[in-house]
Amino acid sequence: MSDDHIPEDVPQTEDALEIISEDRRQEKDGAPGGVERRGLQGSKARTSEGRERYLDMVQRERSLMLEQGIARSTEQLLDQAGAVLPSDVEDEGVKDRATGDQLRSILPVQSWLPLSIHLIGLRDSVLRVAPLHDLNERQVDALLSTANRSGLHVEKIEVEVWDRKELIDTLRSVHDLSADRCEKTLAMWLSDTDNGLLLNQFQRDMMAESLQMRASDIHLVQDNNPEAPNWIQYRIDGDLIPMHLLPHEAMARLTTLLKRDAGLNFGDRTTPKDGRFGFQWQGRAIDVRVAAGPQAQDGEKLTLRLLDRAALKGFDELFRRHQDVGDYLAKLLSPEIKGGGGMIILSGPTGSGKTTTLYACVQQIDRRRRHVLTIEDPIEYELRYATQWQVRPGMPGGEFADLIRASMRHDPDYIIIGEMRDADTVETSLRAAESGHTVISTVHADTALQTFERLRSLMPTERERSSTYTLSQQVRAILNQRLVRTLCQGCAHKAKLGDSLRDHEIEQFDLAADTKIRTHNTSGCDLCNRTGISGRTLLLDALLITLGPAQRNEIYEALIGNVNDVISEDGVVVHTRREGLIDLVVTGLVDPKAAISYLEE
Repeated sequence: MSDDHIPEDVPQTEDALEIISEDRRQEKDGAPGGVERRGLQGSKARTSEGRERYLDMVQRERSLMLEQGIARSTEQLLDQAGAVLPSDVEDEGVKDRATGDQLRSILPVQSWLPLSIHLIGLRDSVLRVAPLHDLNERQVDALLSTANRSGLHVEKIEVEVWDRKELIDTLRSVHDLSADRCEKTLAMWLSDTDNGLLLNQFQRDMMAESLQMRASDIHLVQDNNPEAPNWIQYRIDGDLIPMHLLPHEAMARLTTLLKRDAGLNFGDRTTPKDGRFGFQWQGRAIDVRVAAGPQAQDGEKLTLRLLDRAALKGFDELFRRHQDVGDYLAKLLSPEIKGGGGMIILSGPTGSGKTTTLYACVQQIDRRRRHVLTIEDPIEYELRYATQWQVRPGMPGGEFADLIRASMRHDPDYIIIGEMRDADTVETSLRAAESGHTVISTVHADTALQTFERLRSLMPTERERSSTYTLSQQVRAILNQRLVRTLCQGCAHKAKLGDSLRDHEIEQFDLAADTKIRTHNTSGCDLCNRTGISGRTLLLDALLITLGPAQRNEIYEALIGNVNDVISEDGVVVHTRREGLIDLVVTGLVDPKAAISYLEE
């Protein structure tokens, strides 16, 4: 084999509560970066502390693993513990530092993959790369331009000369080139559907392609009706994108392979079932959760949830735009709150990022000093230094409420409940909070205020008043959230608010018509796959209740009478969705017309 090219098979606090959101609307100098700088020092301090708290444990674990022949670096084990790198919480507006993994996730694959280069890292605005072949001036300029349009601050590209064999081995182990081969592999397999090697290769290429495109789910429909389409679709930034169309015979083979890997009975197509399997991509372990169910007369539907631990957002990154909310939650989650109890409730519709926020809160807790016990259905991410229990519906003692009652005999400091979905779970959760445990849970509701109504609707009629009183005493914060699609900062059009909205629409934002904003470029660019959209961000509707137990009778009276009166009580800090949308429009992350539609919702 020649060294001149890579072979095709290469895996080629109170004070914080007084902060008023007005300052968010003030325009920053320069291009909108979509990030606030206030409170950043506190975030960095929390992050560094979180990085160091598990260091001694990780070092001892690494020594034991080495004795058993398992090689893991300290950084890998810290990442598995959920300790976020300090660089991950720096200002997203201008990044002049990034690791190679971060660069590969930020830069579009088509900008560096064809160049056969290894992205080493970005430091002090210098991008260091190791190329397999010499780069010409045009290639360097194109890479420089793409990096800066991606939100990185790159002044020059520095080339490092590596040993050729070492570089090829690195490219093989770090780069997964399968995403660039998916269509080719599919064509080859469809010409020979009996070829199991090509089927396995297409499965791997499909997984790599979906991860490269930032997909959260893969949908596969297998219908034996020759006239019915058998599509593979990716959910990207909340939208389903049709990607590959297969004949029903080929789709049947693919779904059988996926079910086999997930440990499911691939001969049963009528009973809904769940399984999971692991997948390695770019040196990361991806957990794939597989849900199978019947489709039409004799078909099947598979939904694959891609669980990438590296894609989980850290606590400070998640609440960067809501610094006072983050500071208040950090105080509730600090070890000094032991014995204070209380409830933190996350609400929102399906797919609004509640689980991500739940895990971010768990990562913020010092699990070296405090016992965290989670009760989930299903367990999505494995958490180091936490006890995780799987709900088993239909089995004796396997329901949410049963496990919550059992958990209180295991001396937990924090009880994390995946979802409150029935009266027994709500009552047991309130009892756990009342007994001094901090309870964090999720519930489906449209607004923060409606969350109260939703919980009350789940309470037994005969104990509604007593349960409502306990709720008014124990709830500390309600975060109702949405995920809104953000504009690609590489191609969004610069404009003024008056050019995009009518006068009556501008009044809804309480902004001047000459406010500088950005609008959606429907043609897109290479950074966003020609969509004009790049990722999603958190939009909060939050209630922070800072009152002590003796001051909460008014909260109870409001819940029994008119829940809307809660927001007018002293000691209740309110963050509305409108405030967040104004901030996102001013900082250039959301198109004003899209923001209007969110306001109407």
